[in-house]
Amino acid sequence: MMRDPAKTIGNLIDKSAIAFLCYIDAEGFPMTRAMLRPRLRKGIRELWFSTNTSSQKVAAFQRDSRASVYFVDRRFFRGVSLAGTVEVLETLEAKQTIWQEGDTLYYPAGVNDPDYCVVKFTASKGRYYSKFQSEDFEITQ
Repeated sequence: MMRDPAKTIGNLIDKSAIAFLCYIDAEGFPMTRAMLRPRLRKGIRELWFSTNTSSQKVAAFQRDSRASVYFVDRRFFRGVSLAGTVEVLETLEAKQTIWQEGDTLYYPAGVNDPDYCVVKFTASKGRYYSKFQSEDFEITQ
C-alpha cells in the first residue's frame, strides 16, 4: 500500500495543524489532548512538542511513558496513529531547541519559564489509514 512510509507519514504530519496526543491517566484510563503540530520532527520516529510542565499529561507521562499520537488529513480522509513513549525534557538545551518567537504569550518568563517543557515522543510502530484500508508498520529508525 505505502511505497515510502517515511515520506507518506512525514507529509501527513507536516500538513496537520493539530496532533492528538494520548496518555494513560492516574486511574488507568486513556486520555486525549489536542496539541499544536510538533515543533521538531526527526523522521517519523521522533516528535517534539511544547507544553506546560504543570499539565496533567506531563504528570501522567512521568508515571507512565506510554503514549500515542494521531494525525488526520480531513481533506482526503486519511490518518496515522503512532504508538511509542514520551520523555519529558526540562533542560535549557531542549527548551531552546523548539522555542519560537511569540512563545512568551504562553510562557511569560521566556525559555526559562518553569511552566514550559518539551514532550519528546518516540514512535515504535504505527497504523496508517487511507482509501478505506489500514496498514500496520514498524518504525526502526
